[in-house]
Amino acid sequence: MSKIAIIGSGVSGLICGYNLSRNHEVAMFEANDYIGGHTATIHVEKDGKPWSIDTGFIVFNDRTYPYFQGLMDALGVDYQPTEMSFSVTNESTGLVYNGNSIATLFAQKSNLFKPKFWGLIRSILRFNKRCKALNKAGNIDGDKTVGEFLKEENFNQYFAENYILPMGAAIWSASLGEIESFPVRFFIQFFDNHGLLNVSDRPQWFSIKGGSKQYIPKLIRGFEDSIHLSKAVTKVKKDADGWMLSFESGQIQRFDEVIFACHSDQALKLLDEPTLAQQEILSNIPYRENEVILHTDEKLLPEIPQAVASWNYHLSGSRDQPASVTYSMNILQCLPEGAPQFCVTLNKTQEIDPAKVLGTYNYSHPVFSRGMVAAQQRRQEICGTDHLHFCGAYWYSGFHEDGVRSAIDVCKRFEASA
Repeated sequence: MSKIAIIGSGVSGLICGYNLSRNHEVAMFEANDYIGGHTATIHVEKDGKPWSIDTGFIVFNDRTYPYFQGLMDALGVDYQPTEMSFSVTNESTGLVYNGNSIATLFAQKSNLFKPKFWGLIRSILRFNKRCKALNKAGNIDGDKTVGEFLKEENFNQYFAENYILPMGAAIWSASLGEIESFPVRFFIQFFDNHGLLNVSDRPQWFSIKGGSKQYIPKLIRGFEDSIHLSKAVTKVKKDADGWMLSFESGQIQRFDEVIFACHSDQALKLLDEPTLAQQEILSNIPYRENEVILHTDEKLLPEIPQAVASWNYHLSGSRDQPASVTYSMNILQCLPEGAPQFCVTLNKTQEIDPAKVLGTYNYSHPVFSRGMVAAQQRRQEICGTDHLHFCGAYWYSGFHEDGVRSAIDVCKRFEASA
């Protein structure tokens, strides 16, 4: 039996605690006064009724979330089918469309008479077909960026700026310019695996009934007493007897093994004497904060009702501005008819009526680049070495399933059941 410290209580840390507490002495340390990380359901009262609205992790699907869906089934967590649709509002040109169906594509009736818009649809179909063929053949140049690929394949700026770049920016909370710089192999593989290159036969998406936090009490059952909130680790240092964790209070505790279930940049900052490999790898997996606003200001959604989608992207004309997206939580969480319109908006705070703001939050997301993808390939150099373990969604595609998968990788090193 090992004495294991887990730093961080996001989904990666919770999965490690869930598995490893069965056969080891586990202690989990969380700097915040709550557990869950991006599993952040906010309880609000509106029109005299209580509501539970997700502001971080919201949805999963039946195709690319096998570990997470299996866990929800094993824990007996209730979830419901939901819709994953995507709209674009181009604030400089006035273009509005929702790609969910033929009817919503032409929710803005003038799109029927725009040759450019018909060209956009043809480009989407061509892009999907070309990318699926390349991925199936395993013939994607690993050195190319998305921008270079689009230029080489003769996809015009109208398609790039009104469809593929905004979609990528919404998925990874990035700017259009950053998506252009994404490694195209990573980008195409992700889109193909998630059914985003399909017109039909797409995954079924789900949201957790009552908010995503519903799974946490069931997941921590049995090791609740090992979770220490508001207990920030300040340093991780090796000595002759193991690893010493220092805390803000000045307290020191010693462990045999340490699992960094926090962000890559946070892990690097905690290491007292990082190795060269740890420095090179973790520093090339940066994170960036996005401001998230929970509100009821419907003007952040498309004016045309049929154009309102689950994800609504605001195109401002800036290539460097972080993604600005408004989620319709009524659609995503299947709220009852007549419920207030709850919205979650990233990076567009100044446009929201302050009187309609219910809460402001900051969540960090990994910033993908060629350098980051190269760093991901070196994970084995630092994970499981010298009794240190690094886990988090940043080792894969940056999503909830990736956090679970990364934690299972760690647990397997301890021969724990996954």
